[in-house]
Amino acid sequence: MYATDNVGSPAGPFADLPAPEHVDVAVEGLRMLADPTRLRILWLLCGDELDVSTLAERLGATRPAVSQHLAKLRLAGLVTQRRAGRHVLSRARDHHVGDLLEVLVHDAGHRRAMTAHPREAQP
Repeated sequence: MYATDNVGSPAGPFADLPAPEHVDVAVEGLRMLADPTRLRILWLLCGDELDVSTLAERLGATRPAVSQHLAKLRLAGLVTQRRAGRHVLSRARDHHVGDLLEVLVHDAGHRRAMTAHPREAQP
């Protein structure tokens, strides 16, 4: 018996592999999120439109460091920017970015709980 003998057919969006170009863009986006500072920046930008100084203050980071992270997030298409007078305001591209972050952080909480209390996590 093979391991796949008792597995049902995949359904919905997971029935077929995604287009290679979509996978490439998704992987690049996930690479951007693999940095804790960038993930935190993006988290804040999902809730509000902020300038570099405000982000630096809230993160306890330097303005140049935040600017470099923002540039990478913008190039990856995860952040948009607009001018407001002398300020450049950044925000998450759209609600999909926030949805993704919410799922990732929520899942991290579950995985952390399972490793902290492995017996309680088993059904």
